[in-house]
Formats: sequence, structure tokens, C-alpha cells
Amino acid sequence: MKLPYKEGTWFAVPLRDSGFAIGLVARATRRGGVILCYFFGPNRTSVPSLADVEPLRRDDALCAWSIGNLHFIEGKWPIIGESTSWSREEWPMPQFIRREDFSGRAWRVYYSDQDPNKVIREEAESYDCETLETDSLRGAGAVEIALSKILLS
Repeated sequence: MKLPYKEGTWFAVPLRDSGFAIGLVARATRRGGVILCYFFGPNRTSVPSLADVEPLRRDDALCAWSIGNLHFIEGKWPIIGESTSWSREEWPMPQFIRREDFSGRAWRVYYSDQDPNKVIREEAESYDCETLETDSLRGAGAVEIALSKILLS
């Protein structure tokens, strides 16, 4: 099956009440499944054009999450277009934090730059670290809910 996205694909995420967030596929494999995306606000009333989103940069992102691709496959997330100047180096694979609540321990998690579903190493990290996103795989519906909370609150 040919996937409807690849690295450098801009897309829109329908928010739960109204509007859209914007996403960019930053890491993907040919077989699909888990992808790494950067997400952007503000809430938009309609799907923007490629020219409107291409000026966005990594520092503009609200977050970067590992997500499932179901809503791409089902056609529920509109594809805006392919970046005309895609550069992997400008959109690095971020590090995440994995916390173990019962022990109070935490680890910084590093993923493969080639496969956003493959952990390559972990290092001890402060449990209270607030600069890293939580290591989690979000389903498409969970992404919509989380972005709605961020952008519609």
C-alpha cells in the first residue's frame, strides 16, 4: 500500500470543536505505522495553503510527538502538500522522557533517526525534567484531543 505521506508532508488535524492544527511529518519509514510529527497552532478556521505553512520552523512548533498513522490512511487528516525545501537536518528527532512513577526514576529516551519506533538508548534523567516531551505513542484520536485542549483552551 502506498502511504499518503512521507517526510516533509504538511497536513491539517481537525480539532474537536472547530478549526485545524497543522502538522509536519518529520520521520517516517516506508512501511508506515509510527511517525514523528511536529505540530503547530494557532487554531485555523480552514485548511491553509502550502505557501501559508512552509514558513513555519521547528522553533514555532507546539510539540513533537510520535503518532500512529490511522487518520492518514483513512483520509481524515487533509494533506496540505509536500515541502518544497525539505531538510531532515532542520527537523531533528527529539529526545523524550520516560518516567516510572512508583520508583520516582526517569530516563531520557533516544530514538533512531531512521525509525521513529526504535529506541537506540536511554540515559538516567531527573524525574522533574520539564524540557522534554513524555515518551508516548499517541493514536490519531488522542492527537486531536490533545491539540484541541492546547489550542481551544
